[in-house]
Amino acid sequence: MNKTLFTALCAAAMTMAAAPAHAIQSPEMAAASNTAFDRRAAQLIDLLTARIAFADYFDPSFQTAIPEAQFKAINTSLVAQYGQPLSVDKATTANGRAGTVLLRFEKGVATIALEVGPGTDARVTGLRITNFATANDSFDKVAAEIAALPGRTGFLVAELDGDAIEPLASAGADTQLAIGSTFKLYILDELAAQVAAGKRRWSDVVPLSHQSFSSAGTANWPKDTPVTLQSLANWMISVSDNSATDTLIHLLGREKIEARMRAAGHSAASRNIPFLTTVEAFALKGDNFAAERAAFIAGDDTAQRALINRNADRLILSNVDGVSFSGGPRFIDSLEWFASPNDIARAMIDLRARGSDTALAAMAINNGVGGAGPAEPWSYLGYKGGSELGVISMSLLGQRKSDGKWFVVTASWNNPDAAVATDTMVGLVTRLLALAAK
Repeated sequence: MNKTLFTALCAAAMTMAAAPAHAIQSPEMAAASNTAFDRRAAQLIDLLTARIAFADYFDPSFQTAIPEAQFKAINTSLVAQYGQPLSVDKATTANGRAGTVLLRFEKGVATIALEVGPGTDARVTGLRITNFATANDSFDKVAAEIAALPGRTGFLVAELDGDAIEPLASAGADTQLAIGSTFKLYILDELAAQVAAGKRRWSDVVPLSHQSFSSAGTANWPKDTPVTLQSLANWMISVSDNSATDTLIHLLGREKIEARMRAAGHSAASRNIPFLTTVEAFALKGDNFAAERAAFIAGDDTAQRALINRNADRLILSNVDGVSFSGGPRFIDSLEWFASPNDIARAMIDLRARGSDTALAAMAINNGVGGAGPAEPWSYLGYKGGSELGVISMSLLGQRKSDGKWFVVTASWNNPDAAVATDTMVGLVTRLLALAAK
């Protein structure tokens, strides 16, 4: 998962199917139409009921970033989850160009950040949902929706009291599930441990030695570009940069990360031994290594490690055929990184016990759920997620403002038969986070 999903997905989530006939504009909005922002905010209901065309409402820059087809597709999922839009309850702006709109749906109220361009007839240049407060929500309601997802799921919302995990809500909390890039938490934990032991410093400069399919953080960077360990950690966690990840695995030592994972209390550590780099996983999932893949899946830890070592010069980026990134899910039950919700909670406990402000800061760069709304009840909110075809996993560590207590919110969804709906999981996890904040 390479971006703040809630913001990225909901930026385009406002083209709605026709609202019911009783959709209204509040008196406050009817009166407030003096600025470009006010006028566009007041027109939201017309936009949502298709009385204003997409191209007439949005600036060309927005249309380029978010095509109308994408806008409509995300809308379908949003309406399915929250019901039809009913009214614009309130709009607030300090400068007449940007501000906040409260938009009421059948099942709650969305907080929308709205921006307009210059000019008297300015069109909208930015629109994103920063929060959604679901009416009369409960852990039981969210749990039922998670249970209804196709495939296998598991989630946990728990207070972390020292080493103790005190569940508030859970289902399948001991189920081993593919977690995608969430495995990078174990690399961050081992890096922080080596720094704490005086073996390394966050400011150490190392070469970007191992290239993978990467994020914008290091995409197309020359091999062996010098970077600090803190930069590698920030990229690995905040944008899930795979070149940073593989560089750190080779630098820290595969076996040391495996030992850290076991020490953190992973209940089925063998599922992740040997601890694969991203390139190794991509290569083995592809058709260029079909024989090696079959042997790897059939082997025990020792045989798997021998296979990886024996093919070290072949399991490289240039030999990855790319089939892993197209079509449907591939081998997500047997060739992935795995953890249960309780395992992830124990990893969060271990990371927090490390006492590393730098490691926690890396997790807080991208909080996974977007703007001020979801994050507001939390004095700290850190995140790591992961995804591939058929897999999505989201995990948050938060300290609640009201009482200083620490919580973990984690959920994973695997479907070996079809791609999963990322926006659906984002909405469910955001609701779990909001319930934990109470």
